[in-house]
Amino acid sequence: MTTTTPDPDRTTTPVRVAGGLLRGHREQGLTVLRGVRYATAERFAPPVPEAPWSGERDARADPGVPPQPASRPTSPLGMIEVGPLTEDCLRLTVATPAADDARRPVLVFLHGGAFRSGGTAWGRYDPRRLAREGDAVVITVGSRIGPLGWLRTPGLAPGNLGLADQLCALRWVRDNAARLGGDPDRITLVGHSSGAHAVACLLGMPSARGLFHRAILQSAPLGLGLGSPAASARASAVFLRRLGADPREASVPQIVAAQIRTERDLAVRTVGGLVPAFMPVAGADPLPAPDDWATAARDGAPDLQIIVGTAARELAYFFRGTPLATVPGLEAASTARVFTRPSQHLAELLASGGARVHTYRIGAPGPALPLRGAHCGELPWLFGDERDWAGAPILNGLSWPDVTADGAPMRAAWLRFAATGDPGWDADPAHPFDF
Repeated sequence: MTTTTPDPDRTTTPVRVAGGLLRGHREQGLTVLRGVRYATAERFAPPVPEAPWSGERDARADPGVPPQPASRPTSPLGMIEVGPLTEDCLRLTVATPAADDARRPVLVFLHGGAFRSGGTAWGRYDPRRLAREGDAVVITVGSRIGPLGWLRTPGLAPGNLGLADQLCALRWVRDNAARLGGDPDRITLVGHSSGAHAVACLLGMPSARGLFHRAILQSAPLGLGLGSPAASARASAVFLRRLGADPREASVPQIVAAQIRTERDLAVRTVGGLVPAFMPVAGADPLPAPDDWATAARDGAPDLQIIVGTAARELAYFFRGTPLATVPGLEAASTARVFTRPSQHLAELLASGGARVHTYRIGAPGPALPLRGAHCGELPWLFGDERDWAGAPILNGLSWPDVTADGAPMRAAWLRFAATGDPGWDADPAHPFDF
C-alpha cells in the first residue's frame, strides 16, 4: 500500500476536474491525486460515470483495492500487503507536474495480476517516478477483477465488466487530461501482463477507438487466448456452487473464498496452471468475437503507434520453486508459446493494418541474476520506489541505484514514445530492440 506518512515537503492543493473540486497533495515537484473515483457500479452491473459533486473531495489517499485473495508469500515479488478490500474500486491515481495548461504527454497504466489481483493503492504501481522524470501525466487505473469483474452468467453478470470499467476510465482521462496538465491528443495506454492482455482487447474494440493514440504492451500472455463461452460457463457454475449463497448478497470474504476454491478446481496444469479462471470472454460486450476483433484491430491500426515486447525468461517467474523449473527446455518453450510468438503475431497484425509498431526484448544476462528477464522483472524499473520494492526476490539483492540505472533506458524510451511516438529504435516488428 502507498503510505501517507507526513512529509515536510508535502502540502495540500486543489485540482478542479470535470466533476468538481479535488484536494490532492503537492509533493516533490508533483501534484498527486489518489483514490479519484471515475465511476460507480452496483455488483455485477455496468459502470456508471461519476456524477458531478458540490464542495471538495479528498484525493489524498486510496480507500483500498478490489476484492482479491491474499498475495502468495512464495511469489518472486515477495509478500505484498494487499490492504483493505473494497468494491468501491473504480478509482485512479494521478501524478502530474502541475494541473496547468502545459499539454504534457499522458500515460495510462493498466496493472497485471492475472485478472485477479492488484490495485492502484499498491505502492509498487506508484507512478511518481515516471511523471517526474518525463514531465508527463501518469495515471494508474483500478477496475474490477476476479469474479466481480469477469463472471459471465445470463441473468446475473454480463461478463467483461473489467473491460467496461477500463473503457469508462479512459473516457474520464480523455475528458480530464487538459485539466490535469496533459494533452488529450497524446494519450498512451500502457499495460503489463494481464493489463497488456486487456490493452490487446481494447485495440480490437470499436468502442475504444480514439480513447488512446499510442499503446505499450509489456509481457502480454496472449498465448492464453480469450475465455470461450463454454469455459466461462464452466467457471461460473463452479463459482456459484462453491459460493453456496446469493451472489448479489454474499459478503466480500465469501466471494473471495469461493474464488479461491474455484481457481483450485479449474487450475489448468499445462504451462504451470497459468490460465485464469476469470478473464475476458470473446463475444461478450464490449469485446467482439475473435474474427471481428482482428478486423477491428486492423481497421484501427493506421492511427496508432505501438510498442510490443516480452522478456527472455517470462516463465522463470511462474516456475520458480516448482518441479517445472527443472524440466529441460520447458521454460523456454512455454515462454515462446504463451508470450513471445503470440506477441509477435499481434505486432505483425497491427503492422499489416498500418500501425507503426516497435518491438523489444528484455534479455537474461546470466546465472548471477536468475530472475533478470523474468516476468515482472521490469516493473521496478518503472514504478514504485526503494521502500515499495524492499525485499522482493525478483531484485535478487540488487541495490536500488543498480535497479534505477538498469531501468533508465526503458523509462527514457517509454517517455519519449509517449511524447513523440518514437521510442528511439526502428519500427520493425521482425527486429526487436534489446534492453
